[in-house]
Amino acid sequence: MRLRLVILFSLILLAIAACDGPPPTMVVLVVTATPDASVMPTAVATETAGSTPESTQASIPATVTPTPTENAAPTSAPTPTPDVFPTPTVGQIQVAEQLFQRGRMFWVQPTQQIWVLTITGEGRGTWTIYPDTFEDGVDPDLDPALVAPEGLIQPERGFGKLWRNNPEVREALGWATTPEFGYVSDYEYHPGGRVDAQGQYVAAPGYHILYSLYREQFRFNEVDSTWQLGGG
Repeated sequence: MRLRLVILFSLILLAIAACDGPPPTMVVLVVTATPDASVMPTAVATETAGSTPESTQASIPATVTPTPTENAAPTSAPTPTPDVFPTPTVGQIQVAEQLFQRGRMFWVQPTQQIWVLTITGEGRGTWTIYPDTFEDGVDPDLDPALVAPEGLIQPERGFGKLWRNNPEVREALGWATTPEFGYVSDYEYHPGGRVDAQGQYVAAPGYHILYSLYREQFRFNEVDSTWQLGGG
């Protein structure tokens, strides 16, 4: 489990370094990524037709290198014992988003995952993670036999494959209500855990902050696989 946590967080750190740049720009995006099995995290729900997905968490690593503080004031005092609690990770990542009747999907580029958000109450709901298994040129973009009701949309490509092959996801979300859009989102990861009596950091579930196309802030809680608006 600790190895899986380290892999996921390392991928996000690498992607943040690559994506740090100009403010988010709205573009129409179709997800074409083909996941590399050698780097895909394994702590995700399995996409199998007719199966019940297992809710999982995008968990944190056992250790995280704290972010150095820039322009720190010089001091002549003795060097204090370093704070072993990891600092938050802040940056930008590429995502895609599509709204549905009863929730939405996010595609998260650093981990090649699809985050499914279902609504259970006002501004909150459940959060489930699936691998993006769509292969361009191999998988169909959509199923022409499925005709969406008027005013609704059949999701395509990666979102569509997951939606069609997983009846539970399809029932939970309903039909899509918007096209799929890609953009660069601000991203934060806040580790959980504590410092024990020996001064050692003990890892525990934390939370992620991600933004919608229209700058709604979503908080994803690893401890119970839920999401909520506002990040509070």
